[in-house]
Amino acid sequence: MEIDTFRSARPDDAEAIARLVNQAFRPRTGIAGWTHEAHLVAGDRIDPARVRQIVAAEDCVLLLGMGGTEIVACVQLERAGTRVSIGMLAVAPDCQGGGLGKAMLAHAEAHAVQRWQVEKFVMRVLPARAELLAFYLRRGYRRSGEVSDYPVNAAGVPLQPELKIETLEKNAPGGIR
Repeated sequence: MEIDTFRSARPDDAEAIARLVNQAFRPRTGIAGWTHEAHLVAGDRIDPARVRQIVAAEDCVLLLGMGGTEIVACVQLERAGTRVSIGMLAVAPDCQGGGLGKAMLAHAEAHAVQRWQVEKFVMRVLPARAELLAFYLRRGYRRSGEVSDYPVNAAGVPLQPELKIETLEKNAPGGIR
């Protein structure tokens, strides 16, 4: 499957987005994609109510990659001044490994630059997901040196003691170096 259109999420997409994100990040038995964190964190990553909050939030956008009428990928952008946090990049498990994540991330970065004239992209990842960290490093993100404990208020329960979160950064085209 390919992404044939991109669009912003609407409140009525919340159920489908939550299902996609939970299957991509923390799949149940029998559903597995290229990468996930189910061995690191238990429980759902997000619920439909939280998706609706994100969709309604100011300075935030949830972009969807559509394969026909099906949501096959998503990514969240949240602006804070000249920086945009990128999060919740998810691709349907049966579509992973085919370039949809790259396409979704590139679209998100271009969208943020066009909409908000940002200077820097920031994201937080679990460094224990080495394959995902490598994916972002290949896309021009770099390690900022900021590492913190897994947030207590984050969705899910860490399955490994002392689970960490690492901040990655990337300068936007034309942004401050």
